[in-house]
Amino acid sequence: MRRLIVLTAAAAIAASTAVAAPKAPKVPPAPKETDWRTPDPANILVIETNKGRVVVELVPEVAPEHVKQMLKLAHDKAYDGRTFFRVIDRFMVQTGDVPGPGDGKDTVPTLKAEFTFRRAADSRFVAVNAPQGTETGLLLSLPVISQHISYTEMTADKKVAAWGTYCPGVVGMARDENPDSATSQFFMMRYAYPSLDKRYTAFGRVISGQDVIRAIKTGEPVEAPQDVMQTVRVLADIPEAERPKVRIVDAKSPWFAAYVAQVKTEKGADFSVCDLDLPVEVK
Repeated sequence: MRRLIVLTAAAAIAASTAVAAPKAPKVPPAPKETDWRTPDPANILVIETNKGRVVVELVPEVAPEHVKQMLKLAHDKAYDGRTFFRVIDRFMVQTGDVPGPGDGKDTVPTLKAEFTFRRAADSRFVAVNAPQGTETGLLLSLPVISQHISYTEMTADKKVAAWGTYCPGVVGMARDENPDSATSQFFMMRYAYPSLDKRYTAFGRVISGQDVIRAIKTGEPVEAPQDVMQTVRVLADIPEAERPKVRIVDAKSPWFAAYVAQVKTEKGADFSVCDLDLPVEVK
């Protein structure tokens, strides 16, 4: 029996009415050299598709076991040649079924859900807003919603609950009705869909190639010929002479603080962490 993944049919229809991506705001002057960071190559996936390259930053702090499994599958080249077999416009693209396209017969271990994580005051999270006792912001490139850090005064571990929120480009793990049934299938968001928050494990974000994600052929299932991930590699596994050079603006930088202030001014009460888009260079 084919597994139910990500959405029921009714919810999938509803997804087609999801709010369109917001108009990109104006940005401050170009970032300075000190505003950039070089991401850990051991946590970067380079996905070469027939439509172009997609670069994903994985964030182990939010879902360590999911990141570990993704990295192992990429190390083993298990994702090479896997198709985008379920693609819903204005929602997400789904791929990564090992060994078959969408048959749900994955041969890799199942994962316990990591829908939320515990955030400490000294984490790499950068808050950009604090609505109603929560904080929204970025942990590296991943949009995150968290309980307000002041709640650590009332918790035994001096941490608060936090979770990745499904903005455009966020990467999550597909599953069936059992929360602990994720294996190898994953999805990447075309547009924001926050109703997935705390229901599917979010563990990374597309930092380059969002245009490629939105160009993937749609269908449920996608009719042949399907678009394909030709190769999926961990950046650190690529020989240095052939390795793409990746850098991204640091959410802790002065440039980012100025950018957030400008977006907030333009958006007013409608501001969302999903309105933020970090500049990235891939050479």
